[in-house]
Amino acid sequence: MSDTVEVLTARDVPLGGPRAMPVRRTLPQRARTLIGAWCFVDHYGPDDVARTGGMDVAPHPHTGLQTVSWLFTGEIEHRDSMGNHAMVRPGELNLMTGGHGIAHSEVSTPDTTVLHGVQLWVALPDRDRHTARDFQHYAPGPVHLDGAEVRVFLGTLAGATSPVRTFTPLLGAELLLAPRATVTLDVDGGFEHGVLVDQGAVTLSGTPLARAELGYVAPGDTTLTLTNETDAQARLILLGGPPFGEEIVMWWNFIGRTHQDIAEARQEWQDASARFGAVEGYPGDRLPAPALPHATITPRKNPTRH
Repeated sequence: MSDTVEVLTARDVPLGGPRAMPVRRTLPQRARTLIGAWCFVDHYGPDDVARTGGMDVAPHPHTGLQTVSWLFTGEIEHRDSMGNHAMVRPGELNLMTGGHGIAHSEVSTPDTTVLHGVQLWVALPDRDRHTARDFQHYAPGPVHLDGAEVRVFLGTLAGATSPVRTFTPLLGAELLLAPRATVTLDVDGGFEHGVLVDQGAVTLSGTPLARAELGYVAPGDTTLTLTNETDAQARLILLGGPPFGEEIVMWWNFIGRTHQDIAEARQEWQDASARFGAVEGYPGDRLPAPALPHATITPRKNPTRH
């Protein structure tokens, strides 16, 4: 049984360049690379678009992963090299499968005054990491519990199941906790879980979590108990999945298994190869890939648990 909650703190990074919108990144970090197949957690906002300029990420590539976009406030325009032109809106999931290669752009819309949400990545298992490009959209309805409201965008929780396809078992949900409420959720004991606090101060199985912190729970628990310690509504993102069991190489927007995987993907992006296709309708140039590091990019894995 899991008996501790590991608290992961965020670091601030620019999204898309030095003058870009800042985001808070809790995954990956030295202490932990993955929670299930979740390998990347960016949390941003509430961002005053009039002051910061909002989100404007030019066309860029992805391999070996799925991107999960989930908003609390605002709207983002998505364009990709499959020809999809879609809006990311609060409470609606946009999931894009990079697989062998895809390109996309993300721009907050002119009507957006406050931008606030999460951008998540899921690593594809080795057997599926060269799968075809794909795009899925889903707007989950709310599930009302005593003291909480839940929207399940991936997997199953609180009697609700998302129809969205993933390549490993996953859980992804937004939870709203009423002031001073305590909720105990039944979860899969084979999953490891992460709870990201968007707003409020929460305890996870007795461990305090502040805003922007991510609480990690190892496999073994079949329930998670969450308490809102404040007199205002708290909001959380709950992530989960079975331990991934594969080492991955992550660099820039690519996930592979070796340095050579990354080098080949980078070169094909620089060469504008058919692997990634073209994004139509973005008013500007695509992002160039940064230079590869001089050292070999080594695989990331989670620390051994004692």
